[in-house]
Amino acid sequence: EVQLVESGGGLVQPGGSLRLSCAASGFTFSSYAMSWVRQAPGKGLEWVSAINRGGGSTAYADSVKGRFTLSRDNAKNTLYLQMNSLRPEDTAMYYCAKYRYSGSYYYTGLNEYDYWGQGTQVTVSS
Repeated sequence: EVQLVESGGGLVQPGGSLRLSCAASGFTFSSYAMSWVRQAPGKGLEWVSAINRGGGSTAYADSVKGRFTLSRDNAKNTLYLQMNSLRPEDTAMYYCAKYRYSGSYYYTGLNEYDYWGQGTQVTVSS
């Protein structure tokens, strides 16, 4: 059974940092690109960042570029999102998602994921 379990969310002041983790199990983690997707209150899904299966290539939404860093540890089957200089507009539920297809590239959309985690809430507020 595929499982994606996020952790690390919480309440942080503007300008602060958080590191999200996504523990994966039930599939060959190192064979699949992964992404983080978020959903702010009352809004639709927003793709945040993606990483290829080896971890050597990443992509970021313009809204988080330069502030967030995505990485993965294939030996630990874990995905990480380091979030710095957080802003109130980063407040959202954050989900990790497994790309449907194996391959060496990453995916920056919203439609081609076959598994999602339950999400971890990030709230940026003073």
